[in-house]
Parts: sequence; C-alpha cells; structure tokens
Amino acid sequence: MTTPSPTSFWSGALEGAPHHPPLETHAKADVVIIGGGFSGLWTAYYLKTLSPDMDIRVLEARHVGHGASGRNGGWAIGSLAGLGRHLTGHSTEQRQALCDLLADNVDAIGATLTQEGIDADFHKGGALYVAARYPAQEALQRDYREHMLALGHRAEDCQWLTAEELVTKARFQRPFGALFHRQVASLHPGKLLRGLAQRLTDMGVTLHEHSPVEQIDGGRVTTSCGSVTAAMTVVATEGYNTLPQLRPHLVPVSSLVIATEPLSAPQWEAIGLHDRPTFADASRLINYGHRSRDGRLIFGARGHYPYKALPRHQTAISSADIAMRKALLQSLFPDLGEVTISHGWGGTLGLSRSFRPHAIMDRREGIATLGGYAGEGVAASHLMARSLAERILKLDTPRTRAPWVCDGALTSLLKRWEPEPLRWLGAKGMTLTYAAEEALLARQRHLPLVSPALARLNDTFASLIE
Repeated sequence: MTTPSPTSFWSGALEGAPHHPPLETHAKADVVIIGGGFSGLWTAYYLKTLSPDMDIRVLEARHVGHGASGRNGGWAIGSLAGLGRHLTGHSTEQRQALCDLLADNVDAIGATLTQEGIDADFHKGGALYVAARYPAQEALQRDYREHMLALGHRAEDCQWLTAEELVTKARFQRPFGALFHRQVASLHPGKLLRGLAQRLTDMGVTLHEHSPVEQIDGGRVTTSCGSVTAAMTVVATEGYNTLPQLRPHLVPVSSLVIATEPLSAPQWEAIGLHDRPTFADASRLINYGHRSRDGRLIFGARGHYPYKALPRHQTAISSADIAMRKALLQSLFPDLGEVTISHGWGGTLGLSRSFRPHAIMDRREGIATLGGYAGEGVAASHLMARSLAERILKLDTPRTRAPWVCDGALTSLLKRWEPEPLRWLGAKGMTLTYAAEEALLARQRHLPLVSPALARLNDTFASLIE
C-alpha cells in the first residue's frame, strides 16, 4: 500500500520557486507587511498596483505559503464566515449590495489572475451543499438556503436542486437535494502563491523569507538579523500569528485535508462532478471537497482545537485522520470504490472572538491587520487585502465602506478570547455534542428528550461561530 505524502498536495507547485533572501539589513520602507501568505501578498499587490512608487517589504518567517495559504482546500467562496454579524442593522438593499460585493470578489480573483498571466487552475463551478447521507440533512440545507437569502444573496445564485437535479451534477450516496451556490470557485493555492510572489517581485516589491519578526515597536519591525522602519506595518499572519499584540485575539484551529491519486474515467463516470463544482454536506463536523484540474478528489474536514493551541507548522497528519476523511469521502460516493490517498496534510486557520473576518487599521499607531477568516480565507483574504490597501491609501470605495473594515486601535476593536482552559473546554464540549447529534442523525434515531436538546444546543453553538 502506498504511504500518503506528508506534505500538502499544493506544495509541489512551490518546489523550485525562486528564493527570497532573509532580511539582513536595517532598511526603511513606506509599508512593511508581516506574513507571506495570501493576506500579505494580496495587500502588497494592491498597494503597489494603486501606488506604483510605494516602497513595500514583505517579511515571511519561513517560506512563501508556509501557513494556511499553502494548506487549505482550494475553495474561493463568494460569502464570509459570520456574515450575519457584519450585516446587523443594515437594510435589505444594503445587505444585497454587500452580498453582491462578495460575489464580485470571486470573479475579481479570476479576472486578476487572467490579467497577470497566473495560471492557478481557477474554475468557477459553484458549490453543492448537499443532503446526501441521511434524510434530516435536507431540512438543514433548505434552512441554509433561506439563511443565505435572508443575508442578501440573490435567489438566482442560491438555487435549490431536487434529488433528480442533483444527480445530473454529482452522484452521491443518497441524494435528497442540494443548495447550489453559484458564486464559488476552486483554485490551486500553490500555483497562485508562486505566481503572485513572482509578479510582486517583477513589480518591485521586496520579499524576505526566513525572516521571523520578533518585535513591533512603533514604526520599527525587528527580526533576528535586521529591521524595517515604515510608516505603516501590516500584520498579515492570520492563524499563524505569534506576536503578543494579537495572540489573545485570534486562536489557531486545525483543518485537515487529503488528496487522492488521479481517478480513472470510469470512476469519474460513476460519481459525476463533470462541471467540477465544490461540494460539502450538511454536517456540523464541517467537510469540503472538489475535483482538481488533474482529476483528483481534494477532501477535508475540520480538525480540533488542542489545549493551549499553537499554529501548526508540521504538515503531516496521522493515519487515523487520513482514514477518517477517506471513509467519509467514500460514504458520500460509495460508487467511487477503492481509492489511493496520495497526500494528507494539516494547517491552521484563524478564529477571532467575534467569529467574523476583519480588516482593521490604526493610522495613529501606524499598524493594521486582517484575518479571522474561520477557514474561508482563499477569497476572503483577497477581499480584505484589497479593502485594507485602499484604506491605507485613503481611497473611498464600496470595499472601504464595508462593515468589515474598521479604523481604531487593534486591541480595542478585536475581542480577547477567554483564558485557558475555558476556551479548550468550550471547543471540546462543542465537538462532542456535534458528534453525538451527527451519530443520531446518521442512524436516523430520534430520542424524545435527547435529540431536541442536542439540536437546540448545537444551534446555539452554530449561531455563535457560523
């Protein structure tokens, strides 16, 4: 039996990429960006595009794409985690305009990649949120569609598919129906990272790898071998933050992913997905997958929150974690048959205490940050970076007026997480109750007192973090 590679499938695209020398001088810049992932690179891209004479330096602790940007599932979603919190108090027209902005963000990514000549396997195939394992999932997905419409997403972008219509797109185990969200794409994160880093170099942005930041003091950012003094510092580390200023405000949560070897033509014929939509089912234990350009299934599921969690730097995941995700994938597609898992990897996403993404700038202190994507950062990082770049340059755009963009002190706008062991206990309790409800639903069992209580408790948890 072939042993899965302990590296991210996406990392192959980064092999042989140009290296960027460490920071070994005391330099000056207009803007210094900490973090060489999507958030940092897109911020640098839009700052340089809008202000070509700006001197920008990007400091990456390890290598470009080491963190969540090189370890995710490859979804670009035309929405935001926790969007309802951002829309509180907004009118129907305002909600729809903001949802249109989120939808347009997916197309903007594709258009920018085309414009810059970056082939990152971008494919807008939409997303299937399916009821495909047990009957109770149909009500969950219908409720989710109503939730999307209430937020302001357009009805034509959130179509309900009957079981018969779903079968024309994909052949799941037990197709009860699905929400088809049109404004979702898939892409190859490694190819995007490599292409974007190269484009930034061509534009005159200076990238430094293996330059972990040790301190931010006023306008001076210090590493072990050098420093950069700049009018504005952007912290773009998201779930891989280790800086004391933000550590209590953003906790790291694991997400684990597998990739199969390329499937055969008969296997694809058996399961469909010919239009390459992304897919997920109605499970509290979040899962996500899609068909890659080279004919693999990429499939992941939310991991866990360990006690006193730190950012996950190793990529390898356990054989048990791989087996769990393979079994879940095969339960969705029983006609898939036996498959070989080529890669299994894990990464860390950032979860803010307010459970919503943010782009915050403190112009008085000369510091800004963006993150809190809650696992949906491929598209959100592009939007937040573009919004923040425009805000730094004092531009007035629909993005800078959006509710996820704020001015003020970072630590006052970002809530602090509860101390340990409270947050670990909360995460552990939520995981256990989610798993218990999932087990009952999968077995189609209803316990008169237990089932409703679990559902109410988990609905409360979901309202907090979704």
